[in-house]
Amino acid sequence: VTDFISTSVGQIPKVDSSLTWADCLGSYKARWGIGRMYYKIDPGIYALGNPDENSQVLVTANYKMSFDRLREALPGRDFWILVLDTNGINVWCAAGKGTFGTKNLIQSIESTGLGQIVSHRELILPQLAGPGVAAHQVKKQSGFKVIYGPIRAKDLLAFLDNGLKATPNMRAKTFTAWERAVLIPIELVSTLKAAVIIIPILLIISGILGPATFLSNMGTYGLLAGLAIIFSILAGAVLTPLLLPWIPGRAFTTKGFVMGLFMAVAMVFLEVGDFTTWSGKLEIMAWFFIITAPAMYMAMNFTGASTYTSLSGVKKEMSWAVPVEIVAGIIGLGLWIGTLMAA
Repeated sequence: VTDFISTSVGQIPKVDSSLTWADCLGSYKARWGIGRMYYKIDPGIYALGNPDENSQVLVTANYKMSFDRLREALPGRDFWILVLDTNGINVWCAAGKGTFGTKNLIQSIESTGLGQIVSHRELILPQLAGPGVAAHQVKKQSGFKVIYGPIRAKDLLAFLDNGLKATPNMRAKTFTAWERAVLIPIELVSTLKAAVIIIPILLIISGILGPATFLSNMGTYGLLAGLAIIFSILAGAVLTPLLLPWIPGRAFTTKGFVMGLFMAVAMVFLEVGDFTTWSGKLEIMAWFFIITAPAMYMAMNFTGASTYTSLSGVKKEMSWAVPVEIVAGIIGLGLWIGTLMAA
């Protein structure tokens, strides 16, 4: 907030289209899951530039990155920005969850006194808000007409200058390699947090159950188990998102299995596994289960960030995938413990 504008309903905070270093740092931290659930702004009405009663009203979520991307795309323009309370969730996800919805929008129009601030009765919403907002109900209950803008904020000026008409490209949601890559950090951080707990546990188990001394067992069996977990994370949280369109299979769980299998083979070759003894064969089998099971889960988890899936499809996949992943993980752990005891 840089200043305030006086209106008939009181002082409205004024914001700028230029992002500060603090804004950029906050966005970077949110990408890596640092304070992500608290990265939000107060809901309400904001003034971008010097809007008046004839200025258009743009609607967005109170996830700060959504708000920042919107104002950054509108340099030198004057708009009112109506920010809905979506609990710090972005527009698309909030629309699916219902927080960026018809009821919330109508309540925000009333609570901010928007009808007294502007003389027209039009709202411009992101296209991705469509699943949560019933435009005819908003018109009926508030008098405001809902106009759906483009998917991307960077296309908004062209949309406005073209008489509120969107081109086919403005309506198409891309999911390029770069767009998938920027989603990897937050998925990666969450899995690494689990790995920080799991790997030490595996080290201790290997030290206790292994055939040699505690430290020696940790340095061989334990480190290999830790390496298997790292390979699994790379397969499920990094390689699967990056290579998503080209990995065989429709279900994300299947794609995770393919990449987990690839990394398991790499693990075997790196270890130069012992194919001659039962203990060696057991260990190799253990790596395949230990790597593929978590990779399948992490790949399935990426459905929440993907444009490829629907809520019903995700629920259907989870109904069979989660039991498979649990059983595979238990088998892998059992085989690995058997390796330690048989060595």
